[in-house]
Amino acid sequence: MIVLALGERPRVAAEAARMRGAIETVADIVVWDLEFAADLDRVDADMAIVLGGDGSILRAAHQMGLKQRPILGVNLGRLGFLADLLPDELLRLLPQLGDGTFCVVEHLMLACCLCRGSTVVAEDLALNEVAVLACPPFAMLQAHLYVDAEWVTTYSCDGLIVSTPVGSTAHSLSAGGPILRKDLQAVVISPISPHTLTNRPVVECADRAYEIAVPSPQAGAAVVIDGRVLGQLEPGDRLRVRRAPATFKLIEAPGHSYYRTLREKLGWGGSLHLNSESGKPRAET
Repeated sequence: MIVLALGERPRVAAEAARMRGAIETVADIVVWDLEFAADLDRVDADMAIVLGGDGSILRAAHQMGLKQRPILGVNLGRLGFLADLLPDELLRLLPQLGDGTFCVVEHLMLACCLCRGSTVVAEDLALNEVAVLACPPFAMLQAHLYVDAEWVTTYSCDGLIVSTPVGSTAHSLSAGGPILRKDLQAVVISPISPHTLTNRPVVECADRAYEIAVPSPQAGAAVVIDGRVLGQLEPGDRLRVRRAPATFKLIEAPGHSYYRTLREKLGWGGSLHLNSESGKPRAET
């Protein structure tokens, strides 16, 4: 068992200390990392518990790299799309984790590389999205999109996002993109504030090769992966995006279905009232 958390946050450190003994009753903890700093490449572990919010889940996915293990996220943050289990729920679920009786859902990740001529200057995996973004003074980008080497269009926009289904409820959603079910094998290409209003988000197959070229980026324009800068753009650079060989593995806790998460996190209450006992909609009276 691997346990990962950002211990510099007092609440996270306190909850980690409170739960450590209970976790050790059902599994051997081979890594206890409260800084997201451990080298996990040679660690032999069946799964990981991540304490924090969705940002901590992203850190854990990047820390594992190509050697992804099933992750159970415990929400100590704000929203909690990926880490939606409460601390006390984890304590109740621990016996099932010890028995190995849990469901693992695999999710698409993207392999992204920034190329300068024939040289790869930077590369990383993306769980949420990879984006080409303008920086101050925020002049509009001219971004050429290619799919399987075929020119699709040139966007005039503030940025261009290529999102996974997991990331469709993150930056892409804020830019007006659609929500994709997390286990779909597809990507969303979403322009940010496009100059041409007919440039809308596009959903495409995950098995294609995507390339974005920005011929004349202004100073500071960058490629950003999951909120972290991969590299600054120079004229002639190309961002290449493909399906990654690794998949993000998320343990699905009982009772935490995909649509329940959307209802609770996005406030999809509508005019329906929930039955306090069953949690199911009931008609208004």
